[in-house]
Amino acid sequence: MANEGLNWQRAVIKVGSALIAPDGKQVSGQYVLPIAKFINELKALGKEVVLVSSGSVAAGRGLINSHEQGTTIAEKQAMAAVGQAKMMANWQHHFNFPCGQLLITQGDLKDRRRYVNIKNTVRELLANQVLPIINENDTVATAEIKVGDNDNLAALVALVCEADALFICSDIDGLFDADPNRFPNAKLIPEVNQITPEIYKLAGGTKNKIATGGMKTKLQAAEKATSNGVNTFIINGKKSSVFNDILENKSVGTWFKPLALKDSAKKQWLRHTLKAAGSLQIDDGAANALLTLGASLLAKGITAVHGEFARGEAIDILANNKVIARGLSQYSSAELLQISGLESKNFETILGFKHKNEVVHRDDLVLFKD
Repeated sequence: MANEGLNWQRAVIKVGSALIAPDGKQVSGQYVLPIAKFINELKALGKEVVLVSSGSVAAGRGLINSHEQGTTIAEKQAMAAVGQAKMMANWQHHFNFPCGQLLITQGDLKDRRRYVNIKNTVRELLANQVLPIINENDTVATAEIKVGDNDNLAALVALVCEADALFICSDIDGLFDADPNRFPNAKLIPEVNQITPEIYKLAGGTKNKIATGGMKTKLQAAEKATSNGVNTFIINGKKSSVFNDILENKSVGTWFKPLALKDSAKKQWLRHTLKAAGSLQIDDGAANALLTLGASLLAKGITAVHGEFARGEAIDILANNKVIARGLSQYSSAELLQISGLESKNFETILGFKHKNEVVHRDDLVLFKD
């Protein structure tokens, strides 16, 4: 492979619904078998693998009656419930080592304690030679707590697991300079140094009725992963030769090169997983302290509080109406409305207590620099 080859220790492999259940109704070993063989060979080389597998809804579709007008949310969740077991059994059938199931939601990733628990669980499974198989918990997830597609879920899992590589197995060879379904002369782009707006323009939709993501979600996933030092590859999971080529260090698919060294796991969580519950406007002095001095955010530098949020929730930090950072607030919005612009020595007089000197500690803060 004209790239990082096998110069990684831990990889997340994402496998989509079209590979798990090609007919959209039941699981199949048609494409799973070569991928399982690839995982077996990686483990024989001493590599660690975490699998993100779609397909629970598709696997259970043939077992749950649905309305002719369209499948309801409850019906899809019932399909996921029965299909998840079938999908896990299908994977386990191809391995002589145990598989462990983790079903997670966006809510699990947003909560710091649950995020760390996921990380620790995966670590223990890998240490005991168990293959972690992760999927979104479609049986309970609602729109508000769903990641929405397993491409982005795989990227978030790569960050949680501190993986070195992310392989997104698709039904296409990689990223092309034009839609290969419409333009026969479209050329595969073997390497992408940075995901720019021009790269996003190359992404079309998905023609697969059982898939939830197209090339756009794969690019979103690659952007999340590469910005945190994870080599990311979009490969054709329908071609068994692809996996042999990877093992022989041959060039396959599209390689998205990492942009930077890895952030800490906590910084990754803040940057990519949390959604801000509110925001703070700060003055130029506070902005300079954050951006150039690596300081914490103090109440003295806050000029405005927007939204309602509780202590411990994520907030965006704005300077001149531009988001420059995100962090965990040590005070609620109601409390900050009372202490903004003040020295910490005055907190107890105003609030009756002082929780912390800082509003956002630098260890709980990630910067968004140009």
